[in-house]
Amino acid sequence: MAQRILASEQVGQYFLDTARGRDRIEYTEYGAGEAWLVLVPPVLAPRRVQARLARSLAASGLHVVVPDLLGHGRSDRPADPLSYSVTGFAEQVVALLDHLGAQQAVVGGTALGANIALETAVVAPGRVRGLILDAPVLDDALAVEIALLAPVMYLARFAPFGVHAARWATRPVPRRLVPSLVRRTIDALDQRPGPLAALVHGVLFGRLGPSYDERRSIAVPALVVARPRDPLHPASDAESLADQLPGATLEVAAPLEWRRSPERLDLLVTRFALECGKPPRGIRRSRRAAPDPSGPDAGA
Repeated sequence: MAQRILASEQVGQYFLDTARGRDRIEYTEYGAGEAWLVLVPPVLAPRRVQARLARSLAASGLHVVVPDLLGHGRSDRPADPLSYSVTGFAEQVVALLDHLGAQQAVVGGTALGANIALETAVVAPGRVRGLILDAPVLDDALAVEIALLAPVMYLARFAPFGVHAARWATRPVPRRLVPSLVRRTIDALDQRPGPLAALVHGVLFGRLGPSYDERRSIAVPALVVARPRDPLHPASDAESLADQLPGATLEVAAPLEWRRSPERLDLLVTRFALECGKPPRGIRRSRRAAPDPSGPDAGA
């Protein structure tokens, strides 16, 4: 058995000021390489679903950050639909880069997380060096996404006791003792009715991703992963997106490859991110500016 390479991990937080108030967002930072990579989890999933991949990538020298975007995991969960949208999530990714002092990063995501990564390249094109787009949700997956999320919104809004019951029933289950698929289901059920209804409302009734013309204008390299025979994420969406992005490479994953034997895909993602993710020379990480010794507080 190959020796496992470990990378440092630390939890951080930053605050987002909007017209609706101040929100706290939590993230985990893996490794300390020069090449930055932000991994966006799927909507309704906490950041721990990306932990295995993040550790693997960080052990290869990447500086990986995985946030709990607003309404997810341990971040704040406002009960206002205006607080949630794919565009708003993309702006939160940019705010995370600002907080970390990262000038540019590769941004990747799964399902609607891939849509958020795409939107980040439109919202702040100068901050994105590459895109990793796993099973994006576009035209062919839209009906499935609505069919899954709309009942969740109605349940949370009109039968909140069901959401409370699911949370109370699953909270005592020890996460580390159950299979990953069961753990992800439990995490998805750990919700509060008001914020859950607001999150789904904001996502479904907002913009789900860049338009066709905007996708054609995204010039950064992109690795697009298609999942054949995945009923929730049709491979046709990934294939059409790879045709639309000028710098895209399409990779076809075997059924359940990410879960059963992810080593090949991990290596592809690592090589891609290392190739395009290193910052230009002369740009260094800086979390905060050093105080000016000649400023008004000098000598105080």
